[in-house]
Amino acid sequence: MKKALPIGVDNFEKIIRDGYYYIDKTMLIKELLDLKGEVNLFTRPRRFGKTLNLSMLRYFFEDTGDEERNGQNRVLFQGLKIMETGGGYTEQMGRYPVINLTLKSAKQRSLENALYMIRAEIAAEFDRRREVVERGRERLTAREYEQYLEIADEKADEKQVRGSLKLFARCMYKITGRKTVILMDEYDVPLENAYFSGFYEEMVDFIRSLFESALKTNDYLQFAVITGCLRISKESIFTGLNHLRIISVMDRQYSEHFGFTETEVLRMMNYYEVKNCFPIMKEWYNGYAFGDTEVYNPWSVINFMYDLAADSKAFPRPYWINTSSNDIIKDMIAGADRETRGEIERLLSGEPLDVQVHEEVTYGDMHDRGENLWNFLYFTGYLTKKGEYFRESSIYVQARIPNTEVKTIYQNTILGWFRRKIEKQDFRDLYRAMEDGNAEKMGEILNSQLFSTISFYDSAENFYHGFLAGILSQSEDYLVTSNRESGRGRSDIMVKSPSLRGRAFVMELKVSKTIDDLETDADRAVQQIYDKKYMDELRAEGYRKIDCYGISFYRKDCEVRFGKEGVR
Repeated sequence: MKKALPIGVDNFEKIIRDGYYYIDKTMLIKELLDLKGEVNLFTRPRRFGKTLNLSMLRYFFEDTGDEERNGQNRVLFQGLKIMETGGGYTEQMGRYPVINLTLKSAKQRSLENALYMIRAEIAAEFDRRREVVERGRERLTAREYEQYLEIADEKADEKQVRGSLKLFARCMYKITGRKTVILMDEYDVPLENAYFSGFYEEMVDFIRSLFESALKTNDYLQFAVITGCLRISKESIFTGLNHLRIISVMDRQYSEHFGFTETEVLRMMNYYEVKNCFPIMKEWYNGYAFGDTEVYNPWSVINFMYDLAADSKAFPRPYWINTSSNDIIKDMIAGADRETRGEIERLLSGEPLDVQVHEEVTYGDMHDRGENLWNFLYFTGYLTKKGEYFRESSIYVQARIPNTEVKTIYQNTILGWFRRKIEKQDFRDLYRAMEDGNAEKMGEILNSQLFSTISFYDSAENFYHGFLAGILSQSEDYLVTSNRESGRGRSDIMVKSPSLRGRAFVMELKVSKTIDDLETDADRAVQQIYDKKYMDELRAEGYRKIDCYGISFYRKDCEVRFGKEGVR
């Protein structure tokens, strides 16, 4: 029996004890201890192993207050790389009080609910150490003990919650003589959610005060590790934290601890005996550059491995699209001006985009200037770097789309945006031109739509097919079907009246290699309809008024040719 794959399992203890397949990232511990950062902010895209790594840190460093439990935690690391590093590192095991928070549950529609979820998360961590506090209560003042229990019992007011992490560290130090390790996961989820939900400033104020209490002039702090997608502006969140160390996707330190390296992916594929699928794995889920390290998306790799283990011929899918917040992409596409649309098309065609790096941004800055938008996409994993350079005191990256999976997310989002866009438009002139055999007018209308949308050409046939079918489907008088078996081949699109006495149309699409081929290809498309008898299905259904159109596309241009039934 092969080990199970840990899909959605981000608790380190569960992965080890239940025998899941685990890619060893424990050397993150060694690097943290070597570099001695007091407050460390790791920014990585969603689903790149941040939560599991923080869980691993908790089980390594935490003194649970129970020797037997500490010993059980130590067993979790047997056979892992950190145990080979020597006593200078392993003696840090089970040594510190740890508070381990995740703020991902604060993704709520209202400020009240979001703050409640954060308070509940903090209360759960206080409650987890209740026995330690009860045993050592004589070392605390009456007020400290009272406040601790109020927070643990979710009876504290907002002011107390804002100062809760520092209170925890002070109480633990008085009781155990050890400083506290603070682990905070997904710190920017409440901020991202608040931005899109309309209470951003209020949430910024709350998170700032929480951080200031816990991380600024806290004499009871051993070190802190914070994770998120973005580095929210130092002025708005990390005020006065001069000891803050930010480790982003730009940095070479810690570069291989989040995400899977190619060696790790190959080892996993060998274990599950599907190494022959490696080229597909690489095309779809590789391509991220963290520092100088080439990294695969771990969430997508594990999900594809799960499918391959059941069927070695399984197709790859964009697993990441349903787990990572795509609101930024949707917002970008909905508000894109002509210049931005052109830059998106360049990226989709494989060209890099030169972007000046701004690591200190806020969600409110997103649309202030184009570079902020590209920075958001870069730091959240929708873009990665092909290269980087230094010019005029600034760092620039040559940004590109990482892989096929992410390109698919862009394309699906663009098609969804286009469908919503055309639903608001009146296409009666197009249907009238189609009924009148006015190919020239049809071409003018379609060219106008092409000019205003975002195109992608690597899968051009699918794009143009979706483009045309989407527009034609807006009519209340016609039914649109596509890629149906007909005659001796497949017609691209059929448009027909619900009544057999009404009109019916067959449309064949071509994608031209050059602008000069448009007219010839449109004529070829009409001829193909006749040669392959695409109209036979409509005749068999009972339609008598059948016309056909050949339509050719080249980038933002199209050509339409009319062919009436019986005329060749």
